[in-house]
Amino acid sequence: MSYLLGLDAGSSSIKAALIDVQTGRAVASASSPREEMPISSPRPGWAEQDPLMWWEHLRRAVLLLGREGGVSLDRVEAIGISYQMHGLVVTDASLVPLRPAIIWCDSRAVPVGERAFREVGEERCLARLLNAPGNFTASRMRWLMDNDPETCRRARWMMLPGDWLAARMTGEASTTAPGLSEMILWDFLEDRPAYEIMEAIGIEVRLLPPLVPIFSVQGELRREVAEDLGLRPGIPVSYRAGDQPNNAFSLRVLEPGEAAATAGTSGVVYAVTDRGLHDPESRVNVFLHVNHAPERHRYGILLCVNGTGILYRWLKRNLGGGEGWDYRVMNELASRVPVGSEGLVFLPYGNGAERTLGNRDPGASLHGLDLNLHRREHVLRAAQEGIAFALKYGLEIMEGMGFRLEKVRAGRTNMFLSPVFREAFTALSGVELEIYETDGAQGAARGAGLGAGMYRNAEEAFRGLSGAGGMRVDGDLRDAYLEAYTRWREVLRGELPGLPERRG
Repeated sequence: MSYLLGLDAGSSSIKAALIDVQTGRAVASASSPREEMPISSPRPGWAEQDPLMWWEHLRRAVLLLGREGGVSLDRVEAIGISYQMHGLVVTDASLVPLRPAIIWCDSRAVPVGERAFREVGEERCLARLLNAPGNFTASRMRWLMDNDPETCRRARWMMLPGDWLAARMTGEASTTAPGLSEMILWDFLEDRPAYEIMEAIGIEVRLLPPLVPIFSVQGELRREVAEDLGLRPGIPVSYRAGDQPNNAFSLRVLEPGEAAATAGTSGVVYAVTDRGLHDPESRVNVFLHVNHAPERHRYGILLCVNGTGILYRWLKRNLGGGEGWDYRVMNELASRVPVGSEGLVFLPYGNGAERTLGNRDPGASLHGLDLNLHRREHVLRAAQEGIAFALKYGLEIMEGMGFRLEKVRAGRTNMFLSPVFREAFTALSGVELEIYETDGAQGAARGAGLGAGMYRNAEEAFRGLSGAGGMRVDGDLRDAYLEAYTRWREVLRGELPGLPERRG
């Protein structure tokens, strides 16, 4: 028996999973830490993490996998990595981080991205990058150059979180074409790195690591790292992708019209198209998908709402349920309240600048609170509905771009464990929701098998992927959700004047 090891490095935890190569079934999983990794916020709107903390919890997760999973790690044949997108890790030539990583929910680079959008030219950016520079990795690097020039003088590499983890394993700095696209440094017209844009923004090309294919042997596990992790030296690292493209891959979302949904710390709909679409206001973003090729274009449209699971976690901590208070109990309470939460509206923001709102940061807020009517269960229901409504608002932007949603898949995890949230999301999306028993770590493991040549195609790689049912919401129930969404959208527009009246 041989295994594939998948690692999913998020901002909350590091997850590890083993897939049996022959059957394609998940045989063990582990994560670290038990709660959540801390996010440092030295100033309002900032969000940083120490890459060495990621490594320590990656190490713990892998060792737990071997110790508690009852499997032998010396049978691992390949490693795949999924990682939190858009972060910036700056290292010296020895791959040592020079400062904490600036992670995905950090808002400091918004003004830098807006300035670059104007200076480079809006038409030029949208034509070549399919995005505004926005609050992404390239803008964060430019911010660092402006505010910490000493660190930049010592810098050799600018990398994404997954690039750094792979480099720590193999000793070789590299990145991928989809990775450059999520940095907003990929020229979609020329199908190559956006060297001219880098020059215009003022980022040195020498900081970019060499490109490797997303499915390929990207390096081999160094002996000292292998000994530390309890693995064999020389195992190939053969797959690397951002968490949302990887989640789509985990659910076998590979073709135009298909979409993957997640509702962890943030909420995401990631949809695949074969057309170079873009939103003129860059409220949703377009990246290269994992299976993109020059002769077969596959792009991922990413809609992100920052305040999703983090909002529900905040409610868990602060509503004070006492002993036995957990998400299962919260979900049951929410189900007691009718659709629309009897007029209570929750705007689920408050976790940094929101792209769907034009990089505004309005904070989370409750509206229409009736002290004689509303109780704790109303707040819980309104929060779940508010998250689904925020995703619906983003779906309208995607529709305005010309994208037609045909199929949505999600893993049975996080907020998709809640019947209320599943129902609300399905009603508002207007298509059937398919639920699968998988996660990002399992997807990374399957990707590693493809990259190492252990699977010939996706059909072989997804042998063993099991479904957990589907649902569709039509008729009066869907109408009730759409009516509640209309009220929610009116509140949002009242809070943020100037939002587009409709879509596109």
